[in-house]
Amino acid sequence: MAKKERPRPEKLSVYLYIPNIVGYMRVLLNCVAFAVCFSNKPLFSVLYFFSFCCDAVDGWCARRFNQVSTFGAVLDMVTDRVSTACLLVILSQVYRPSLVFLSLLALDIASHWLQMYSTFLAGKSSHKDVKDSTSWLFRLYYGNRIFMCYCCVSCEVLYIILLLIAKNQTENLLNVVVATLTQISPLSFLLALTLFGWSMKQTVNVIQMKTAADVCVLYDIEKQQKKP
Repeated sequence: MAKKERPRPEKLSVYLYIPNIVGYMRVLLNCVAFAVCFSNKPLFSVLYFFSFCCDAVDGWCARRFNQVSTFGAVLDMVTDRVSTACLLVILSQVYRPSLVFLSLLALDIASHWLQMYSTFLAGKSSHKDVKDSTSWLFRLYYGNRIFMCYCCVSCEVLYIILLLIAKNQTENLLNVVVATLTQISPLSFLLALTLFGWSMKQTVNVIQMKTAADVCVLYDIEKQQKKP
């Protein structure tokens, strides 16, 4: 007897997957957070960080309810990248030199976009599949959830701290960081802890961008060699 085909899910049902609904809530939280980022920094920090934490919630829901979807994965990554990008743009208006934060924004977007595109070219199912990488740090980042979580949380918490401690919109970034670190307080300890995780994340971004670019170049070379 022929097997019964599994009924094809309706398009609307995918949009209404539980993890995707969590994703929509993240977008809404970020919209409210950035609307009050200058008028109410504490509220912004709470809303932004809560939205960031929901990133883990939607992943858990996708696995728990067997609702993993390509749309959900893209929504998740776009939300992450756009929210971080918006915060970096705001920090570029608060601190000098603003080029620091704009450069971090460019690196973040370029490295993740290249990684996603190279994953497609390599025929891999996930951009986190880096077992064949020659970089131990790159493999550690995507292979160890605790380390990856530490680096990602460090970045977001560092950016939130920098926004909270800024007293005006013409702050010198280096002066503010050094002054905070030399105070010997819980805040200075937290800042130092997040700075280390942040530096690891930026190093991974550079490695990721270079590795992904190499994949694209090798694809072009192989394509040229196949031509008659």
